[in-house]
Amino acid sequence: MKTWHYALMVFLGGCSLGILSTFVKLAYAAGYSMSEVTGSQVLVGTIIIWIVSFFIQKKKLHGIQTLKLVLAGIPMGLTGLLYYQSLQTLEASLAIICLFQFIWIGTLIEWIFYKKCPSKGKILSIVILLSGSVLSAGFLGESIESISWQGAIWGILSAFTFSIFILLSGIVGKETPAIQKSALLSTGGLIITFILFPPMFLVDLPTVIGIAPYGLILGIFGVVLPPLLFSIGMPHVGPGLGTILTASELPVAVIMSALVLSEEINMYQWTGVALILIGIVVGNRKF
Repeated sequence: MKTWHYALMVFLGGCSLGILSTFVKLAYAAGYSMSEVTGSQVLVGTIIIWIVSFFIQKKKLHGIQTLKLVLAGIPMGLTGLLYYQSLQTLEASLAIICLFQFIWIGTLIEWIFYKKCPSKGKILSIVILLSGSVLSAGFLGESIESISWQGAIWGILSAFTFSIFILLSGIVGKETPAIQKSALLSTGGLIITFILFPPMFLVDLPTVIGIAPYGLILGIFGVVLPPLLFSIGMPHVGPGLGTILTASELPVAVIMSALVLSEEINMYQWTGVALILIGIVVGNRKF
């Protein structure tokens, strides 16, 4: 597979994450709580990926290897919990900007762990991406007094855990088949989610039936596809360029809000979407 194919995998993984916010909003509007939404997402997604893995040839792993992959999935589960927690006290536009800080955090992690000083082109790309995120999230209309700093802290923490997950998905279990690796990563996310938020909703049949459609969509695009695509592409592009590629999340979130939720998107926001796409191209010119 050519290098740009791996870059495309990571890009599509970011796109799948961008779909989540729209359906989370729909689930909240339907009256479901954060624990019900996140619980159904990780449960359905993990079940799907394990079912698929049973039909794929797997590699025999030692206990330590299995444990490492399960532990590497914990940051993925924490990212969803922290981000959804930030949405409880923060406007969606501001929460997205907080999560979007993984762009520079990922480059910083690569600098620290891989001793790779970011190039001028990568720094330019990050500046463009962050500028685009401010515009596309509609941040210009917000006042400083409306910001919940508690929510902002949760959002920034979700950016750190997402960056850590991107890093780990590229270095842990490199020789493990992607489906098998994704199943173990998803299991780690499921375990930490159910430890922090016990799935009490599972004993209420009407709730289970009602949340199932949301859990199916969120599970596929939030649990199945991202770790699978990142497992394939991230080892080949690295965490620095990988985080830039996953910036595709925010433009997709904006477009989905317009198409599905019929939210009005102004010219500033469309300009921001264009800037983010330009930033991704600038950061990955070699592909």
